[in-house]
Amino acid sequence: MKESTFQGIRSLVYERSGISLGANKQALVRARIAKRMRMLNLDTYEAYLDYVSNDVDGAEVEYMLDVISTNTTNFYREAAHFDMLRNIVRNWVSQKVRKLRVWSAASSSGEEPYTLAIELAESIGSARVDVKILATDLAPSVLKAAILGEYSEDKLEPVPHNLLSKYFIKVKEKKGSVYRVKQELKDMILFRQFNLSVVPYPMKNPLDIIFCRNVMIYFDREVRKRLVNEFRRLLKPGGYLFVGHAESITGLSDGFKCLKPSVYLKE
Repeated sequence: MKESTFQGIRSLVYERSGISLGANKQALVRARIAKRMRMLNLDTYEAYLDYVSNDVDGAEVEYMLDVISTNTTNFYREAAHFDMLRNIVRNWVSQKVRKLRVWSAASSSGEEPYTLAIELAESIGSARVDVKILATDLAPSVLKAAILGEYSEDKLEPVPHNLLSKYFIKVKEKKGSVYRVKQELKDMILFRQFNLSVVPYPMKNPLDIIFCRNVMIYFDREVRKRLVNEFRRLLKPGGYLFVGHAESITGLSDGFKCLKPSVYLKE
């Protein structure tokens, strides 16, 4: 791949998604779009860049962003966040809070929002609380998997056994057994495709909790600034922002109090 072609792809990815591909990502880009080039019968990366740059309806750009995006996730990832979430929600329920709105801003294939749904259901118990989780991601392929809500046994290893039997159904299929999320969890979640780099965000109702974990590492400071400004606008006073353990909003955190690394309270 010519350097100019790589720079063209980098620019297009940044323009459409806010993802900042490092100079060391050329091999990754080359490998991930090669299969698509074969499907389109395109012989050169230059031809693919021309093809995707002239994509009128946006479908090819969407496909490219999908394959280039990294979608690494699992149930109970960074488990300390869910321990803290449990305490926050139980405290709110004890204070007679009767409505909770939560956003999983980079939901990938569903493990994070379903973990959120489990923990919210467990923390609320028999109390009457109207709970909704908005789960968004840029990539249609992972959203499709999330909506399906079927996971192999190894994917569910982090889920405590009592919660696995309570919230999942084991289903036998030709290729082996899978675990399907029960409808009561699915009913708590609204999955939508969403581009975090495009502001202002369309949400109108204020949010109690935002999980935006392990996605800001792919953005430059300018895009991160836009994200944090929108999170600040959308969160209620006393609402919480969770970011990845390897992430920080230092220098962008006006209006937030850092409770511990990666957890912020809107003041």
